[in-house]
Amino acid sequence: MDLSNLKPAAGSTHRETRIGRGPGSGKGGTSTRGHKGAKSRSGYSRKIGFEGGQMPLQRRLPKFGFKNFNRVEYKVVNLDALQTLAEAENLEKIGLEELRSFGLVGKKDLVKILGNGTVSRKIEVEANAFSAAAEKAIVEAGGSINKVK
Repeated sequence: MDLSNLKPAAGSTHRETRIGRGPGSGKGGTSTRGHKGAKSRSGYSRKIGFEGGQMPLQRRLPKFGFKNFNRVEYKVVNLDALQTLAEAENLEKIGLEELRSFGLVGKKDLVKILGNGTVSRKIEVEANAFSAAAEKAIVEAGGSINKVK
């Protein structure tokens, strides 16, 4: 057996029904569209969300909330990630370039350092923003912070 011998099972395929090709076909006349009404006309298309005249779901539900277009979104890095990075690579200074090169943040991401975890080494950290807890922990460990715009 090879690909040239393959055929569908007997009775599994049907000929295409040719609609609107005369009364002898059984599908002539109204061409399966029934009689009159919008759905029988050419050019008819049902609107998205149309529910037969019933008030559609998107109009029944109330509007709420808003999108603040002035929001500044930061990629967050925790202190434990900084500690791990500093130990693994023996770094004194961790800046945006180091975070990008190790895949912690993207090329255009703004970075915020958060205080989850601990820092036991003296490291100089450069980022766009710091939480109060992170700032305190870095300074207490003998390090320094540098806010970059």
